[in-house]
This record gives sequence, C-alpha cells and structure tokens, in this order.
Amino acid sequence: MSNLTAFLAQNALKSEVEKHVVSKRFIDENKKPIKWEVGAIDSVEDEALRKSHTKRMPVPGKKNLFQPVTDFDAYSASLAVKCTIFPNLHDAELQKSYGVMGAEALLKTMLLPGEYAEYLKIVQAVNAFDVGMEETVEEAKN
Repeated sequence: MSNLTAFLAQNALKSEVEKHVVSKRFIDENKKPIKWEVGAIDSVEDEALRKSHTKRMPVPGKKNLFQPVTDFDAYSASLAVKCTIFPNLHDAELQKSYGVMGAEALLKTMLLPGEYAEYLKIVQAVNAFDVGMEETVEEAKN
C-alpha cells in the first residue's frame, strides 16, 4: 500500500502567490512596470463562483426541462478579481479614480482588451487550468 501521508493537508505543497507584469502602463518611480500579485483559489471557491454565474435555462421545445448555462465571461471576471491580491481591486479610491463601481468593472476599465485577455490567461495558469493530465503525469515521472 502506498504512503498516504503525502496527501495529508499539512504535507501538501501550498500554491504560491505569483507576480506578473500585466501592463507596461503602470510604472513605479523608477519607470519600471509594477508587478501584480495573483494567487490561486481552492475548488470550493471556484465551484461557488461558477454557480453564481450559472442560470437554469429552458430547453426549447421541451416543457419543464431546463439546462444549466454558465456566463463564462462573468465567471472569468469574478475569478480574476478573486485571484488578484495586488492591486486591491476593491479599493474605493482606486475605483473612484477610474469612475467605476465594483472590482470587475475596475479590472476591465484598468486594462486594455489585450491586457485583460492575457491577464485571464495568467489567472487560469495560476489555478492550474492550463495543465493537462498528461503533462502532470510526465512531470511526476521526472
């Protein structure tokens, strides 16, 4: 039988906060781009986010039959906000400076469309959505 102690919570490696330059437009006093801090969430939080952006929609032509439909754009925005540690997207002064209310609106207003799309990729990578099972198995073998 294999050693199950590796699976105990205290023995599992914790995901680390990653720092990424999301936009070259946000610079410090030395004219260097400021890195954003991005952290992963757990599957329970992810499931709650997905559920909050999923609606039951009627199936056309089928009476009393519904199917779940997820608004992936809204889910992705919420996931990005939840994973953003720095800058604090919930800061009222920051939101006011951009003339928006809400962290999702702030994130979309702060970043250009291409920057936002790249940031969503970073958030997905931090949460291991970009790692396939085959890659994981190969990495474990080495």
